[in-house]
Amino acid sequence: MPLLEAGGPAPIVQLGHPALRRRAVEFDGQLDDTELAALLELMRRTMHDAPGVGLAAPQLGIPLRIAVLEDRFAGDPAVATVRERSPLPYFAVINPRYTGVGPETALFYEGCLSFAGFQGVVERHRTVRLDFQRPDGSSASEEFTGWPARIVQHETDHLNGMLYLDKVLTRSLAGDAEYQDRWAQPDIGPARDGLGF
Repeated sequence: MPLLEAGGPAPIVQLGHPALRRRAVEFDGQLDDTELAALLELMRRTMHDAPGVGLAAPQLGIPLRIAVLEDRFAGDPAVATVRERSPLPYFAVINPRYTGVGPETALFYEGCLSFAGFQGVVERHRTVRLDFQRPDGSSASEEFTGWPARIVQHETDHLNGMLYLDKVLTRSLAGDAEYQDRWAQPDIGPARDGLGF
């Protein structure tokens, strides 16, 4: 795979690229262990360089059900409490599927490396169970709550050909500069009042 030989971070495909709109193919050994390790390292490097907290293989134009996730957030503790944001140690998922746990949902702004320059409010499950395979082929099941659950859902949606734009409250959409200047608050109350969603 030529992309794996490039060395630096890979280009991230943007909205309109067909790889973002197709359900990714189940991973069942299309890459050998060395190639898979190289792909995961490339994805992690690209995610960090962007910077982002998750990256799915289709965002590199690779139609496989593989994603990497990591949130090294170390911001304001008061904001983190409101958003239920805690550090998410790096891990890679293969063939993931999530299911909501309980009826609670949470609304907050999120962005996407494949829809650069914008943020929008998305309602997501507050807690999810993620069933996936690890890179070594073993099966795993974990629960995530709050911000980590949002990351899990966002990246898994990519593997189903879905972007946050498909779920966004459209009146909440804001360019990055407007979001930072006006709506980057601990919660979405001011944005909801100001934008009428």
